Amino acid sequence: MVQLSIVIITYNEEQNIGRALDSVQGLTDDIVVIDSFSDDATEEICKRYPTRFFTREWQGYSNTKNFGNSVANHDWILSVDADEALSKRLFQSIKAMINERPLEHNEVFSFNRLTNYCGKWIRHCGWYPDRKIRIWNKHYGSWSGDIHETIQFSGPVKNTFLQGDLYHYSYYSIHDHIRQVNHYTNISAESLFQQGKKANFFQLHCGSMMKFIKDYLFRLGFLDGLEGYAICRISAQAVFIKYIKLNQLYRARKKEKYQKNHPLPH
Repeated sequence: MVQLSIVIITYNEEQNIGRALDSVQGLTDDIVVIDSFSDDATEEICKRYPTRFFTREWQGYSNTKNFGNSVANHDWILSVDADEALSKRLFQSIKAMINERPLEHNEVFSFNRLTNYCGKWIRHCGWYPDRKIRIWNKHYGSWSGDIHETIQFSGPVKNTFLQGDLYHYSYYSIHDHIRQVNHYTNISAESLFQQGKKANFFQLHCGSMMKFIKDYLFRLGFLDGLEGYAICRISAQAVFIKYIKLNQLYRARKKEKYQKNHPLPH
């Protein structure tokens, strides 16, 4: 039997964490929760379950997840976000996998993620199938990236697809979506700025429109009804917001340099 550790990071996830923990009961003897000092009932809920609960200052998604992997008792990691939950079919697929045979160090396992948006399951808009690698050997791969983090492996992998969906409870309201867009575009713009990348004319003026056309028409977002339309409109607007924020960062730097070279007279 493969020994599996489950790693979850949290911050104010009282609305979600119980569902996530319920869905993984019976898979492992090691559930690790890394919490960034939540001020709601997240910790209280987690301690109702057989978890190992750690508090740690927030240092970014990848850094926090990698810390969770480092304190996990077992080499094989199942990464689950607090707003996710295993479907029954996915649970059974993972259960069968860990009971089947020993694993090679470069094996990884992926499955589809199905997102619930304002109470509706979204099967288009480019949101499904949202295939993710979430089971791997922690000595062969680690998280990388400031936003939409991915696992970087030290060599080639043997990827096995598992049946069943990972349920993702993304946004409970349009307000939640817009608030998160503001948060993520701050991170994205800052990351691009640190990399020295700039927003060109096409990205600023056409990127948003092209994003909407791609998701709503070519990725069949219109089949998801009003929710699909909202997703595509907000996602498209996020493209513009990201690049206009990046543009503002460069303007702020230019202003700072000018003021440094042209100080006001005393």
